Amino acid sequence: MKQIYSFVVIISLLAILSSCRTGGGGELTGVPQKNFRAEVPYGMVYIPGGSFLMGQTDQDVTFSQIAQTKQVTVGPFFMDQTEITNSQYKQFVFWVRDSIAITNYLNDQKYYLKPSKGAGNSGKKYINWAYVSKYPVWSAKKGTSANGSKLDGMYYQGDDRVFDRNEIDVRLLKYTYAQMSLRDAADYHLDKTKRRSDFILRDTVPVYPDTLVWLSDFSYAANEPMVQGYFSHPAFRNYPVVGVTWRQARAFTMWRTRLNESYKYAHRLPPRLPYGLPNEAEFEYAARGGRIGTDYPWGGPYIKNAKGCLLANFKPGRGNYTDDGGAYTVNVKSYFPNDFGLYNMAGNVAEWTSSAFDESASTFVSDIAPTFQREAKANDPEVLKRKVVKGGSWKDVGYFLQNSTRTYEYQDTAKSYIGFRCVTHFLGRDIKDKR
Repeated sequence: MKQIYSFVVIISLLAILSSCRTGGGGELTGVPQKNFRAEVPYGMVYIPGGSFLMGQTDQDVTFSQIAQTKQVTVGPFFMDQTEITNSQYKQFVFWVRDSIAITNYLNDQKYYLKPSKGAGNSGKKYINWAYVSKYPVWSAKKGTSANGSKLDGMYYQGDDRVFDRNEIDVRLLKYTYAQMSLRDAADYHLDKTKRRSDFILRDTVPVYPDTLVWLSDFSYAANEPMVQGYFSHPAFRNYPVVGVTWRQARAFTMWRTRLNESYKYAHRLPPRLPYGLPNEAEFEYAARGGRIGTDYPWGGPYIKNAKGCLLANFKPGRGNYTDDGGAYTVNVKSYFPNDFGLYNMAGNVAEWTSSAFDESASTFVSDIAPTFQREAKANDPEVLKRKVVKGGSWKDVGYFLQNSTRTYEYQDTAKSYIGFRCVTHFLGRDIKDKR
């Protein structure tokens, strides 16, 4: 009996000591937090960090002024397996459309979340997207039929109408966001005259793609069917979105970040780091797929396989566009992926990066996580608005498909041959792949 009593006393003492340690007990124990294991985001692949020789593999005298090689190191990150598709970008457009419809036109309290008890009255209202999913704004379902007349203001009016059809006035679809300019904050962090607001970038961006690029990019080309159907018709749902400026691509990454954050916070989970465009070094490193000294994502030096089949969507020969399987763009999962599992890192559409273009950037950027970025203002000279474009497209010759080739476009221009994909950076060491 005494032995049992002694055992009970020992257990009780251990429980007391354990509870003291949980409360700190005067010791440095750290803040209690849940274990975290990084998940590979849906539709993305994990790119392990590493070092590579950035730039031309064989010195081309013609381009040696802007294509100098440099050994650089890139940390791990996640990257979209494919270019952003019309369907994915349309989710962004519809979110903006519905947000504007609810906040500016419907004024219906059913579409807003009810504030929880004790939340106070801040005056802010948040859209209940679960309710919107169940009762779509534009549906004729019971409970939404009264929306029709309220939404008339979102359609083209008067002489802008064609055959009296109700068509959304896409000029109304604008997305406003704010983000910290961390580079500017770092550059001026010792300047006591600066305020936090000086480093907050605010922008309002029209989100609808410029579908007229299929005509404006080409002289005397009968591309009207592409204008009329490429973004709107479901046949092109899994084709890469085009007609998107660099600013629109960045706005998409901001919205995607908020989309993830709203879900994670609602489920009491830590969100991912923000989504963004890959910088130039990340894109080239990912395109190489872990291969050393190769010209193309599949290796090379040839653009055909042993059976004579072309390995990407580009402009073969003197312009036999259909020889590779598509006259224009093709499905984002066409051709074989590279060794990282990434599709169309060369060809199909060229892709925006976050990096600003400078001919001599390789001489002054860091050799770890290198990038050159500039936040160009609206009134800045055009030369300051150049952004690096990588990968080559369906209308480019083979040279532009090379991993090391770099070119540029202006941040406010949209093209029928430029799209984009996103990255988000890696947290922790353990990975949980849910694909």
